[in-house]
Amino acid sequence: MFRPTQILLLALALPAMAQRDPWAESYRYEAQKNYAQAAQALQALPQTFELVQLRQAYLAYLQGRHDEAIKGYRKALETNPLSLDAQLGLPLPLLAQRRWNEAAVECRKVIHQCAWNYWAHLRLLVAEEGLQQWKTLAAHGKELALRYPSDASAFVYWARGEARSGNRDEASRAYQRVLQLYPGHKEASDFLAGR
Repeated sequence: MFRPTQILLLALALPAMAQRDPWAESYRYEAQKNYAQAAQALQALPQTFELVQLRQAYLAYLQGRHDEAIKGYRKALETNPLSLDAQLGLPLPLLAQRRWNEAAVECRKVIHQCAWNYWAHLRLLVAEEGLQQWKTLAAHGKELALRYPSDASAFVYWARGEARSGNRDEASRAYQRVLQLYPGHKEASDFLAGR
Protein backbone atom coordinates (compact mmCIF):
# COMPACT_ATOMS: atom_id res chain seq x y z
CA MET A 1 0.00 0.00 0.00
CA PHE A 2 1.30 3.47 -0.89
CA ARG A 3 1.72 6.07 1.80
CA PRO A 4 0.39 9.61 1.16
CA THR A 5 3.92 10.99 0.67
CA GLN A 6 4.70 8.30 -1.93
CA ILE A 7 1.49 9.12 -3.80
CA LEU A 8 2.36 12.81 -3.75
CA LEU A 9 5.88 12.13 -5.04
CA LEU A 10 4.52 9.90 -7.80
CA ALA A 11 1.95 12.53 -8.78
CA LEU A 12 4.69 15.13 -9.00
CA ALA A 13 6.97 12.84 -11.03
CA LEU A 14 4.41 11.73 -13.64
CA PRO A 15 4.25 15.04 -15.57
CA ALA A 16 8.05 15.16 -15.77
CA MET A 17 8.17 11.56 -17.01
CA ALA A 18 5.52 12.31 -19.60
CA GLN A 19 7.47 15.23 -21.04
CA ARG A 20 9.20 14.61 -24.31
CA ASP A 21 12.92 14.05 -24.41
CA PRO A 22 14.37 16.65 -26.83
CA TRP A 23 17.63 14.71 -27.29
CA ALA A 24 15.91 11.46 -28.18
CA GLU A 25 13.50 13.30 -30.43
CA SER A 26 16.36 15.08 -32.19
CA TYR A 27 18.23 11.84 -32.86
CA ARG A 28 15.04 10.15 -34.03
CA TYR A 29 14.47 12.93 -36.58
CA GLU A 30 18.13 12.77 -37.66
CA ALA A 31 17.81 9.02 -38.29
CA GLN A 32 14.92 9.89 -40.60
CA LYS A 33 17.17 12.48 -42.31
CA ASN A 34 14.82 15.21 -41.15
CA TYR A 35 17.58 17.52 -39.97
CA ALA A 36 15.43 20.65 -39.65
CA GLN A 37 13.07 18.87 -37.25
CA ALA A 38 16.05 17.41 -35.41
CA ALA A 39 17.33 20.95 -34.83
CA GLN A 40 13.87 22.20 -33.92
CA ALA A 41 13.53 19.54 -31.23
CA LEU A 42 16.51 21.06 -29.43
CA GLN A 43 14.87 24.47 -29.14
CA ALA A 44 13.35 23.33 -25.83
CA LEU A 45 16.85 23.17 -24.33
CA PRO A 46 19.04 26.10 -23.23
CA GLN A 47 20.99 27.26 -26.25
CA THR A 48 23.93 28.21 -24.05
CA PHE A 49 24.74 24.54 -23.36
CA GLU A 50 27.81 23.46 -25.25
CA LEU A 51 26.30 20.14 -26.34
CA VAL A 52 23.27 21.92 -27.76
CA GLN A 53 25.54 24.32 -29.64
CA LEU A 54 27.58 21.45 -31.07
CA ARG A 55 24.51 19.51 -32.12
CA GLN A 56 22.86 22.56 -33.67
CA ALA A 57 26.04 23.32 -35.62
CA TYR A 58 26.26 19.75 -36.90
CA LEU A 59 22.60 19.71 -37.90
CA ALA A 60 23.05 23.02 -39.74
CA TYR A 61 25.97 21.43 -41.60
CA LEU A 62 23.82 18.43 -42.55
CA GLN A 63 21.19 20.81 -43.91
CA GLY A 64 23.76 22.58 -46.09
CA ARG A 65 23.52 25.74 -43.99
CA HIS A 66 27.27 26.04 -43.81
CA ASP A 67 27.63 29.65 -42.63
CA GLU A 68 25.26 28.88 -39.76
CA ALA A 69 27.26 25.74 -38.94
CA ILE A 70 30.51 27.72 -38.87
CA LYS A 71 28.95 30.26 -36.50
CA GLY A 72 27.63 27.44 -34.35
CA TYR A 73 30.98 25.72 -34.04
CA ARG A 74 32.66 29.04 -33.23
CA LYS A 75 30.00 29.73 -30.60
CA ALA A 76 30.72 26.32 -29.06
CA LEU A 77 34.43 27.21 -29.04
CA GLU A 78 33.62 30.43 -27.18
CA THR A 79 31.79 28.33 -24.62
CA ASN A 80 34.67 25.85 -24.37
CA PRO A 81 37.89 26.87 -26.15
CA LEU A 82 39.37 23.41 -25.47
CA SER A 83 36.58 21.51 -27.23
CA LEU A 84 38.11 19.15 -29.76
CA ASP A 85 34.56 18.31 -30.87
CA ALA A 86 34.03 21.91 -31.97
CA GLN A 87 37.51 22.19 -33.45
CA LEU A 88 36.99 19.01 -35.46
CA GLY A 89 33.50 20.06 -36.53
CA LEU A 90 34.51 23.47 -37.84
CA PRO A 91 36.42 22.15 -40.90
CA LEU A 92 33.32 20.27 -42.14
CA PRO A 93 31.34 23.30 -43.37
CA LEU A 94 34.56 25.00 -44.50
CA LEU A 95 35.41 21.99 -46.67
CA ALA A 96 31.85 21.90 -47.99
CA GLN A 97 32.30 25.52 -49.09
CA ARG A 98 35.69 24.69 -50.64
CA ARG A 99 37.42 27.04 -48.25
CA TRP A 100 40.46 24.79 -48.33
CA ASN A 101 43.00 27.09 -46.67
CA GLU A 102 40.71 27.97 -43.76
CA ALA A 103 39.83 24.31 -43.24
CA ALA A 104 43.52 23.38 -43.29
CA VAL A 105 44.26 25.99 -40.63
CA GLU A 106 41.53 24.58 -38.38
CA CYS A 107 42.76 21.02 -38.87
CA ARG A 108 46.31 22.01 -38.01
CA LYS A 109 45.08 23.56 -34.75
CA VAL A 110 43.78 20.16 -33.69
CA ILE A 111 46.94 18.42 -34.88
CA HIS A 112 48.98 20.85 -32.79
CA GLN A 113 47.11 19.59 -29.71
CA CYS A 114 46.69 15.94 -30.72
CA ALA A 115 49.48 15.02 -33.09
CA TRP A 116 47.85 12.04 -34.83
CA ASN A 117 44.16 12.71 -34.44
CA TYR A 118 42.68 10.68 -37.28
CA TRP A 119 39.79 13.01 -38.14
CA ALA A 120 41.96 16.13 -38.19
CA HIS A 121 44.42 14.46 -40.56
CA LEU A 122 41.72 13.04 -42.80
CA ARG A 123 40.06 16.45 -43.13
CA LEU A 124 43.44 18.05 -43.76
CA LEU A 125 44.01 15.54 -46.58
CA VAL A 126 40.72 16.68 -48.14
CA ALA A 127 41.92 20.30 -47.94
CA GLU A 128 45.30 19.41 -49.45
CA GLU A 129 43.57 17.65 -52.32
CA GLY A 130 41.33 20.67 -52.84
CA LEU A 131 44.42 22.88 -52.93
CA GLN A 132 45.99 20.46 -55.43
CA GLN A 133 49.07 20.08 -53.23
CA TRP A 134 49.88 16.70 -54.73
CA LYS A 135 53.33 16.08 -53.24
CA THR A 136 52.13 17.22 -49.83
CA LEU A 137 49.05 15.02 -50.20
CA ALA A 138 51.19 11.99 -51.09
CA ALA A 139 53.59 12.47 -48.18
CA HIS A 140 50.82 13.21 -45.71
CA GLY A 141 48.69 10.29 -46.90
CA LYS A 142 51.66 7.97 -46.52
CA GLU A 143 52.32 9.20 -42.98
CA LEU A 144 48.68 8.69 -42.03
CA ALA A 145 48.65 5.23 -43.63
CA LEU A 146 51.70 4.24 -41.57
CA ARG A 147 49.88 5.22 -38.40
CA TYR A 148 46.50 3.76 -39.42
CA PRO A 149 47.53 0.75 -41.55
CA SER A 150 44.04 -0.76 -41.56
CA ASP A 151 42.41 2.38 -42.96
CA ALA A 152 41.79 2.36 -46.70
CA SER A 153 41.08 6.12 -46.84
CA ALA A 154 44.65 7.04 -45.88
CA PHE A 155 45.99 4.80 -48.66
CA VAL A 156 43.56 6.33 -51.18
CA TYR A 157 44.83 9.85 -50.47
CA TRP A 158 48.42 8.63 -50.59
CA ALA A 159 47.74 6.99 -53.95
CA ARG A 160 45.98 10.06 -55.35
CA GLY A 161 48.86 12.30 -54.37
CA GLU A 162 51.38 9.93 -55.94
CA ALA A 163 49.32 9.56 -59.12
CA ARG A 164 48.91 13.32 -59.53
CA SER A 165 52.63 13.80 -58.86
CA GLY A 166 53.42 11.40 -61.69
CA ASN A 167 54.68 8.59 -59.44
CA ARG A 168 52.72 5.76 -61.00
CA ASP A 169 54.65 2.95 -59.28
CA GLU A 170 54.11 4.41 -55.81
CA ALA A 171 50.46 5.09 -56.63
CA SER A 172 50.07 1.47 -57.76
CA ARG A 173 51.54 0.18 -54.49
CA ALA A 174 49.21 2.34 -52.45
CA TYR A 175 46.16 1.37 -54.55
CA GLN A 176 47.09 -2.32 -54.20
CA ARG A 177 46.97 -1.85 -50.45
CA VAL A 178 43.57 -0.17 -50.81
CA LEU A 179 42.29 -3.30 -52.58
CA GLN A 180 43.65 -5.51 -49.80
CA LEU A 181 41.70 -3.47 -47.26
CA TYR A 182 38.64 -2.77 -49.42
CA PRO A 183 38.28 -5.39 -52.18
CA GLY A 184 36.49 -4.03 -55.21
CA HIS A 185 37.29 -0.36 -54.46
CA LYS A 186 36.40 1.29 -57.77
CA GLU A 187 39.03 4.03 -57.85
CA ALA A 188 41.85 1.60 -56.99
CA SER A 189 40.57 -1.04 -59.42
CA ASP A 190 40.26 1.49 -62.25
CA PHE A 191 43.74 2.89 -61.66
CA LEU A 192 45.37 -0.52 -61.56
CA ALA A 193 43.47 -1.58 -64.69
CA GLY A 194 44.92 1.45 -66.45
CA ARG A 195 41.61 3.25 -66.88
